[in-house]
Amino acid sequence: MAPTKQAPTRQAITLKGSTNLVTEFFKYAANTVLFQRGVYPADDFHMVKKYGQTVLVTQDLALENYLDKILKQVNQWLLTGAVTQLVLAIISKDSRLPLERWVFDINLVEQPSEESQPAPAKPEAEIQAEIRAILKQIVSTVTFLPVIDEPTVFNILAYTSESADIPANEWVDTDPLAIEASKSQQVKLRSFSTDVHRIEAMVAYRYEG
Repeated sequence: MAPTKQAPTRQAITLKGSTNLVTEFFKYAANTVLFQRGVYPADDFHMVKKYGQTVLVTQDLALENYLDKILKQVNQWLLTGAVTQLVLAIISKDSRLPLERWVFDINLVEQPSEESQPAPAKPEAEIQAEIRAILKQIVSTVTFLPVIDEPTVFNILAYTSESADIPANEWVDTDPLAIEASKSQQVKLRSFSTDVHRIEAMVAYRYEG
């Protein structure tokens, strides 16, 4: 008798689906930040429809490839629960001072015990509405964030568990690019959750006033 493959559990399907949703969110969130904060010229972006709204995505091939490479690794870390935080840091090109830190905390949603009834799956439309609200909030931050009138670059930091499988020569231990507490202001942004992950966002920015 031929062996039969075990059907994937609901949890396994949910984990993969949630991981893909979260990874995709990071892609659009990073693009939105880079456009809104002028890290790349506006002409480098084009409009696409996503989450029932228009979002801007880079057309710069080098940037696109860089983000895709990072997100592919983040996807793997999400599947194994090895990543706890992603940070997009905007840095002054000349002074190398960190100007902004866009922080995305990654938490695992507590799962019900085996004895209890499984919670109904969260509708994707509800998840997309929450993501839409975060992206709109990122856009609206230009109303209170200090104007950046100097050339900038960015870096993406990933905070992982000690057991995380980290590809050699691709990720290195680095400066956290923190902003001194006396010169830092923070604004908590909205959050979104799937059946597996909860993403909480905030932005810290340099304020010399």
